[in-house]
Amino acid sequence: MRGTVPVSPASAASAPAVRRPAWWRATKVVLVLGVAALAGWAISGKTDELSGAGSYLAHLHWGWMVFAAGAELISYVAFAGMQRRLLQAGEVGAGLAPMTGVTLAGNAIQNSLPAGVVLAAAYAFRQYRRFGADDVLSGWVVVAMTILSLMSLSALAAVGLAMAASTGSALDLVSVIVGLVCAMGLLVIFWSRREWFLGHTVKAVRLSQWVTRRPAGDPHEVVRVARGRVSAISPSRRDWAVAGIMAAFNWIFDLGCLMMAFLAVNASIPWRGLLLAYTAAQLATNLPITPGGLGVVEGSLTIALVAFGGSEASTVAAVLVYRLFNFWAMLPLGWGAWGLLAYQTRRTHSTPAASDPGVPIPELPST
Repeated sequence: MRGTVPVSPASAASAPAVRRPAWWRATKVVLVLGVAALAGWAISGKTDELSGAGSYLAHLHWGWMVFAAGAELISYVAFAGMQRRLLQAGEVGAGLAPMTGVTLAGNAIQNSLPAGVVLAAAYAFRQYRRFGADDVLSGWVVVAMTILSLMSLSALAAVGLAMAASTGSALDLVSVIVGLVCAMGLLVIFWSRREWFLGHTVKAVRLSQWVTRRPAGDPHEVVRVARGRVSAISPSRRDWAVAGIMAAFNWIFDLGCLMMAFLAVNASIPWRGLLLAYTAAQLATNLPITPGGLGVVEGSLTIALVAFGGSEASTVAAVLVYRLFNFWAMLPLGWGAWGLLAYQTRRTHSTPAASDPGVPIPELPST
């Protein structure tokens, strides 16, 4: 994830909105249609698994289906709450509803498009700008929410590893999880020494200017301003605690959706390895193989749960129900949120205030 550092917050805020050409909008339509085709192909390739789990899927417990959907939605609200709290630490306010919309839209971008992780980060960055954050705060929130999310996932993975150790099977993830925990420790050290690290990024700024022609200005001055701005972002312990809890809730309620999926297909939950299998599958989503880990998550999660004693047919059915809510249902919701936010932004641009050069209104970025 990346962001740019302006010469000054004022000059960044007053930068003119950039209109995208018609060919770019047409390209986005083609990409969305491509995602729909990919969905059809993925479903057609799952017919054998669906037929094997048909007896379970034919007798779904719809009450648990509702609870599974609710748990998944709460996980997104929790992730939005984390971002909202981080923005508040920089003295920028954002409503929970619009932030949830941004979260849903960013998830759809990440899970639909090639290089979706980068595009989703850029989208979130520019949406923070729309809420009133400058480039430095927006970039800081993107980095901070990524770190908090990974830290909470690493903590859950460590707990899952400890729980699964008694079974004699750790899915060969000991080194991976230990490495993640060490990496999180290094990130904490980086944050505590952030001003020192920023002071040694002049060469990186020069490289960015050579490749992207941004940020403008003298590299030493850019770094000096960035150091001052980052120093001004000082979240309290309460801010970190609340944001960290929200990050953990994001994973916990998503895991709850998986648990409800087992109950929805009237199958027992393989408790012994559930947490480790879940965190391993979430780590698999970060592999740049398919958008949103399509196919990778289903396969890794099913294999891991079966290895810990789950019935193959019922596990396949439960995982498919989980992915229905975790992946497929969130795509139309996310693109709908993206469209609504784009419409609201265009309405803002069409107001008389938008023509006033003294009132900068950032444009909703395209993906």
